[in-house]
Amino acid sequence: MPRKRKADAPAVGERISKLRKQKKITLNQVANDTGCSIDDLKKIEAGKIIPPVGTLLQISRALEIDSGLLLREQASAAQKRVKAYKKRTADYAYTTLTPGADNKHLKAFRVTIDAMKDHKGVGYQHEGEEFVYVLTGHIELTVGDHVNTLRGGASLHFNSGIRHRLKNIGKKKAELLVVIYTP
Repeated sequence: MPRKRKADAPAVGERISKLRKQKKITLNQVANDTGCSIDDLKKIEAGKIIPPVGTLLQISRALEIDSGLLLREQASAAQKRVKAYKKRTADYAYTTLTPGADNKHLKAFRVTIDAMKDHKGVGYQHEGEEFVYVLTGHIELTVGDHVNTLRGGASLHFNSGIRHRLKNIGKKKAELLVVIYTP
């Protein structure tokens, strides 16, 4: 599931907590809508762990909000207007390619994964479909129990409701185009 929070990580948990309370939605409701445990949701809201993008998408859907509200880094107003969203977790970097796609079903990201890295113990799972196109690098994309090995120029389209995970198995940074559709 989520990774432990680093000191410089954005306070996404605080935003989730505030929005959930404003909408008078219980942790129990969010747990049932996302499949996350209440304990993990509490840790996310407390900023103790950083949820992966798939979990953030599920939480935003449960809270009936645009996922961009959770995915944006805290930055100055000028930076928000000029730069695309960039969210850094330990070994992954996500940059939105669809800024302003509020309440849209389709979201596109440029994802970079450091060489020989993955999210240990993390499996993404969210309603909808996902398309991954490898721009550069050599990755392993596991969908359920099936392992797909992809190099630059290769792609995969799959049901994102099935637990999946990415791993860079190459010696150089991998860059991907990831398009997520959520109904």
